[in-house]
Amino acid sequence: MPTVHLVEAPSNLGLKELIPGTAPAVDQLPAWLKQWGFHEALQPQLVRTVPPPPYTGQLDPESGVRNADAVAQYSQQLAACIAELVQPGAFTIVVGGDCSILLGAMLGLKAVGTYGLFFLDGHTDYAWPGLSASGGAAGMDLALVTGRGPAKLTTLGGQRPYVRPEHAWSVGNRDMDEDYVAAITASPIPYVDLAELRRQGLRATAAAFLEYVSARQLDGFWIHLDVDVLDNALMPAVDSPQPDGLTYAELAELLVPLLQSPLAAGLDITILDPSLDPGGKITRDFVAGLQPLFTVLTA
Repeated sequence: MPTVHLVEAPSNLGLKELIPGTAPAVDQLPAWLKQWGFHEALQPQLVRTVPPPPYTGQLDPESGVRNADAVAQYSQQLAACIAELVQPGAFTIVVGGDCSILLGAMLGLKAVGTYGLFFLDGHTDYAWPGLSASGGAAGMDLALVTGRGPAKLTTLGGQRPYVRPEHAWSVGNRDMDEDYVAAITASPIPYVDLAELRRQGLRATAAAFLEYVSARQLDGFWIHLDVDVLDNALMPAVDSPQPDGLTYAELAELLVPLLQSPLAAGLDITILDPSLDPGGKITRDFVAGLQPLFTVLTA
């Protein structure tokens, strides 16, 4: 059983306001998950919180990214925390927040070794200001961590990329806009959309990724879980809902083999918006759906 660390990263810096004048509510997610039993089920040995700078939503004229300076500052703070916690026999879960917290996770891993990334998301997030409709870093995070985008966010601490593109697998996309998909298929990133994931099999995809990591002698890997990869009927409390998506059974089939690997360094969870789940039912079901993952980490 690994030593489980929990890092609360309540950042909404990477998102555009859904309601003008109202900051996105994903910064409430750590407290919201705790309220509905996530922390109790996970039983972490250590809990840390990395508070973010204030949200403004302003578009940075230099980079074309909202809150760019704040995202850069926060990513480096989060990276320092991650670099300290990632160690043999430990597993770190980072609860966001929005997907821009991935920058801090991968920058922190870069400081301690060469890591892969299993990027599980209903979108590719392989975009940059010229391709993004929102200007939010949360929709550009895979591009940014693999070195594509403005230097203000891709070269933090003089490092670039935080994970090599060929070491970052994009899995689960179901936004099939032609230009959007063309961007990632033209990149070195291994890409498995939702239809292909189901065609080749979830366990087979997990096994292929683990074999890939081992063959390249990586020090380990990180898992990014944007909850919008789940079926919209199960997880509508997200900022960019789409039809279809994974069931909780499929999610477990895919992630349990990865969590069982000694090379699994950690996992981040993003985008569940408490303001879109006022009664808590969606979140309760989410915590229950993660039980197979908790079992691996706490057994």
